[in-house]
Amino acid sequence: LATKDVDEIVETVVRIAPGFGGINLEDIAAPRCFEVEAKLTERLDIPVFHDDQHGTAIVLLAALINALKIVDKKIGDIKVVISGAGSAGSAIGNLIMRYGARNVIFCDRNGILNKDTAINDAQLKLCEITNLGNLHGTIADALKGTDVFIGVSAPGIVTPDMINTMNHDAIAFPMANP
Repeated sequence: LATKDVDEIVETVVRIAPGFGGINLEDIAAPRCFEVEAKLTERLDIPVFHDDQHGTAIVLLAALINALKIVDKKIGDIKVVISGAGSAGSAIGNLIMRYGARNVIFCDRNGILNKDTAINDAQLKLCEITNLGNLHGTIADALKGTDVFIGVSAPGIVTPDMINTMNHDAIAFPMANP
């Protein structure tokens, strides 16, 4: 669509929805994508799927389940750091937590996401369920003693030296778009 306005996107999709069995949203950046999805889910009686959120999260969870089997770790016992608190990262964090992850920390370009550094409502909501110790610091600080790194922000955020500070049999999913 030739608009970035949330209400225009929603109205357009609502008008065309009767001809579809489901809606797949694509290329809508955070935090706007959360608002578009919520409004469409409320107004439509067909599934609303945002590829950047749900598609990425589902594939990541499948990969994580398999990787944890290989390293013999349980999801409830691991520490996870997610670089990227946008649409993909937020959906991944929410899904892996529903699956049983309890210790999740998000990082953005400024470092560890916490109640003091969140820049929008979507990030504040993440801070209510993650980083319960309200940790501060850099992504390098967050990665020390971590079991899983998930990168969905920008390339080059994490160095090999940072990976070397992670726990034994650590798992890394660097998935940022170049």
